[in-house]
Amino acid sequence: MRPGESWSHADLGRCEGADSVPENPAIDVDKDDGALQVCRVCGDKANGYHFNVMTCEGCKGFFRRAMKRNVRLRCPFRKGTCEITRKTRRQCQACRLRKCLESGMKKEMIMSDAAVEQRRALIKRKKRERIEAQPPGVQGLTEEQQELIRVLMDAQMKTFDTTFSHFKDFRLPAVLSGGCEIPEFLQASLMDDPATWSRIKEDLSPLKISLQLRGEDGSVWNYKPPAKNDGKEIIPLLPHLADVSTYMFKGVINFAKVISYFRDLPIEDQISLLKGATFEMCILRFNTMFNTETGTWECGRLAYCFEDPEGGVQKLLLDPLMKFHYMLKKLQLHKEEYVLMQAMSLFSPDRPGVVQRGVVDQLQERVALTLKAYIECSRPYPAHRFLFLKIMAVLTELRSINAQHTQRLLRIQDTHPFATPLMRELFSSTDG
Repeated sequence: MRPGESWSHADLGRCEGADSVPENPAIDVDKDDGALQVCRVCGDKANGYHFNVMTCEGCKGFFRRAMKRNVRLRCPFRKGTCEITRKTRRQCQACRLRKCLESGMKKEMIMSDAAVEQRRALIKRKKRERIEAQPPGVQGLTEEQQELIRVLMDAQMKTFDTTFSHFKDFRLPAVLSGGCEIPEFLQASLMDDPATWSRIKEDLSPLKISLQLRGEDGSVWNYKPPAKNDGKEIIPLLPHLADVSTYMFKGVINFAKVISYFRDLPIEDQISLLKGATFEMCILRFNTMFNTETGTWECGRLAYCFEDPEGGVQKLLLDPLMKFHYMLKKLQLHKEEYVLMQAMSLFSPDRPGVVQRGVVDQLQERVALTLKAYIECSRPYPAHRFLFLKIMAVLTELRSINAQHTQRLLRIQDTHPFATPLMRELFSSTDG
């Protein structure tokens, strides 16, 4: 799948050597004129110019040691003309040294011990400067892990409208002088089945949601649910909640479709993964906009708040979803950690319907290891030594909340149809 394509189901559809100074910069011998370079002394594979001659690492080291020892070597075979090859180079040091000198290796190019230490210190300093010049959070990560974070952050930036500037075509709750009117299509069913309200009250949270909309002209429109708590007060807001949920769902779906690792999976697995993870990923995104001081989700011009009639937070914390948001926000995660959590949720191999579980499992493990490495690199120790374990516990709790809310929404949909086509597709045939 490519970012512009639609879904078939609704909208789912290294450190250098420091003991010699090469006369010229190191050369990649495998690519020099397209031919393999060989050591001029023993014929082994060469890895660059050492002491003025193209040699292997072994002959470079031998020449340096022999010159520093300043010992007169003699040929044990008393010939002085031993053939030096990769296999015989250890048999006669005298002839090997002779071959080094005849090849053009120069004693004066050998660095002193002090110069070697100075060079090693310079290499360490340059390496340290390169690390310090890296963006915070990536120091110590492998190139593969840095690339994974870059890909995920790029997908997040392209698909997460944090200002909600493109969220325009939504329905607002109708507030009439007489309070909340019951939709006509429900009136008959309620008269015939009074138990409908009890089912709605059981499934809908007793916490009431208020809404504030700031106009472009600076005006403010407030919606507060009626004071009564008989279940009816949530009805006027359901269409709007369906619209904002669908908007967030589409963003998460596009997030997944931008990621090449996800697009490489079979379309059936893509759909199964999104059916299982979309709600969880949206909760993670919503948490980035949650203000714990006010208990409000600040979504651009829109602000949502659970009303607590007692004016405190104790009752709010009894709701699993509210408790989750406060708990997650308390961890004070970086944006990179949030996006890695989204990927952890997305690549869950145990979602119903996933066929290539082994592939998805490897993807999730790769994300998990990257998250763990990122925390170790960017968080001070020991203050955050348990952060990775806490995040894993949060993701487990999120799975539980996903299962509970999916079943709740399906029951509400049965008694009071409000879901958009995309919502119905996402929640169809989905087990927690």
